[in-house]
Amino acid sequence: MKNRIFLSLLFLLFFAEAVVLFLFAFRDTDHAQDAVLVNEAVHSVQEDWNRIDSHQNQTGLDYVVLDGDGTVLYRTRPGLSESLNAAVIHRDTLLDLWSGGRTVGKLLIYNDSAKNFRRQKQNILLFLAAAMLLQGVLCAGYVFYLKRTVIDPFRKLKGFAQRIAGGNLDIPLDMDRQNLFGAFTESFDLMRTELKKARQAEARANADKKELVAELSHDIKTPVASIRAAAEVGAALADTERLRDNYTQIIRKTDQISTLINNLFSATLEELERLTVTPTDMESRELGPMLENADYLHRAAIPAIPGCVFYGDRLRLQQVFDNLFANSYKYAGTPITLSAAIDGSHLIIRMTDQGGGVLPEELPLLKEKFRRGQNAARTEGAGLGLYISDYFMREMHGELLIQNSAHGLQADIVLALSG
Repeated sequence: MKNRIFLSLLFLLFFAEAVVLFLFAFRDTDHAQDAVLVNEAVHSVQEDWNRIDSHQNQTGLDYVVLDGDGTVLYRTRPGLSESLNAAVIHRDTLLDLWSGGRTVGKLLIYNDSAKNFRRQKQNILLFLAAAMLLQGVLCAGYVFYLKRTVIDPFRKLKGFAQRIAGGNLDIPLDMDRQNLFGAFTESFDLMRTELKKARQAEARANADKKELVAELSHDIKTPVASIRAAAEVGAALADTERLRDNYTQIIRKTDQISTLINNLFSATLEELERLTVTPTDMESRELGPMLENADYLHRAAIPAIPGCVFYGDRLRLQQVFDNLFANSYKYAGTPITLSAAIDGSHLIIRMTDQGGGVLPEELPLLKEKFRRGQNAARTEGAGLGLYISDYFMREMHGELLIQNSAHGLQADIVLALSG
């Protein structure tokens, strides 16, 4: 509807401009004098011929009265043609004046067509300038409308897709259901929700698998250990070399089974190491938009970040910020204080909340796999966010430091400066 209104207005403006230009191009500028007013002027001058000095112009026309010798007897205003030659050049109207049955003089009626033409030209130019200004305003407004309703949503979708590709399913997509892509963006966020449910189901399944592996390893290790112990006793009591070799073979196989069980248990914990990190040189001015994207609840003021070049992976660094803000939202739920400073060869981004922090003995465990503080007992999560973030920071030659502050938990994202 808005598009049709905008296009209709532009079409009407264009049509009006075309009409005005057409009339201006084909209009005759040599306007004829009003015959009635001319006759009235001639009649009034002839009546007042004998008292021409007291003659009053009642017609609104500009004219000059000459006697038979060409002398000016009367003029309505200065600046008019005052000779027959000048009147002919200016294309004025020349009429004879009669009195007593004979020609007594000339009436030179001023030709004002050029003046009227200039006035019309000025009005047309003003109209065209106003119309073009209005068109410019409409086009600028439409460009702003397109930016807000088309370009900006697609940019958000691009960042959203990068987060989804990076495995971050916690941050919702901002939606405006009133714009052109409202339903489209809502579908993307529904996809995120379903993917998050699937990921949580997968995490639960993996946790169940790990628990099953742990239980099986325990249950299997017990009889294997018994078999090994019996084999050791048998080897010690064997009276022949062949029997002793058989018991020794049993011992080797039980050790092999124990190794396989340990490897099976450890393999379930090594999947996270497959995430690739590709750091490159980045400018510090890129950090502001990344922090803004991560702080989707707007609980922090973005600080002034010192100008520098550091070593980082855009996607993985965005995931680090996303994980830290998400943790603060879930476990603290308070305003967040951000600061940025250069310390030696590192740029440090510090995040501090006011949630009270964690127990001192829990701090060294927060960055381990599947470890969470006591304040997370009733909060959804897998205990991998800080572990992944710490892994990413180490791969970018940086560091993630977690400690308690005066009022809450403090996270320092330490980025290595290039060079």
